[in-house]
Amino acid sequence: MTEQLPTTRGFDFNQPTVVSLLYLASVVTGLPMLIGVVLAYVWKGESRNGWEESHLRYHIRSFWIGIVLVLLFAIPTVLTLGVAGFVLYPALVLWLVVRSFKSLMRAQRQEPMTDVTTWLW
Repeated sequence: MTEQLPTTRGFDFNQPTVVSLLYLASVVTGLPMLIGVVLAYVWKGESRNGWEESHLRYHIRSFWIGIVLVLLFAIPTVLTLGVAGFVLYPALVLWLVVRSFKSLMRAQRQEPMTDVTTWLW
């Protein structure tokens, strides 16, 4: 009688995971986020699983909500000569990191995003 060892899957580089990692890398520089949103748009139409589709929609919304927030945060930042930017932009980075990390964890378990339309998490 042989004993069956549990199999470990390791880290799964599925499409939503790749986009999440690019979004997390965009904390350092913005270019990976642009690459991530382009990939999300391209992969959205060809995703094979329903759970992947929800993640890609979530990432696309994250990009556009982030753009809106950057534009909205620019007004108080300019009016306060940059002081508001010290609070608002780190909050925006934290928002992006939490959204990306949440998607990353759910993508590793191959679970769909529950509320794609949320502005928070």
